[in-house]
Amino acid sequence: MEVNTTNQTPNHSKVSAIVGLKCPRCREGHMFQHPFLAKPLKFSKMHDKCEHCQQNFHPEPGFYIGAMYFSYAINVAIVITLFVALNIMMDKPILSILLSGTIIPAILMVPINFRISRSLMLHLFGGIDYDPSKS
Repeated sequence: MEVNTTNQTPNHSKVSAIVGLKCPRCREGHMFQHPFLAKPLKFSKMHDKCEHCQQNFHPEPGFYIGAMYFSYAINVAIVITLFVALNIMMDKPILSILLSGTIIPAILMVPINFRISRSLMLHLFGGIDYDPSKS
């Protein structure tokens, strides 16, 4: 295993910050209080402010209502992808297999979908610009 010994800065791309659920301003602080796998029942608990740069994660009341549109789009993509994959893999799929093979994974993805949707909403519509000096 090779160890990186150069003084390179970590990846601060917008996409990695969205997927990594990081603060849009410093791209280092975590948006959510608990790692998903550590406390799966507390997947929706967000920090009020970034623990690194103190950026407010709640720009206005009701801000995250718009995240439901991202959530809907992600869910549609998951269901259609699974539906098409099951149709391709199975010669004559049974309706119950198609429904359970698409709906159950979509339900299991709700916590991840919730977090990604909120991250997308804050990064794209939160009006918060990346500030490298806050990293």
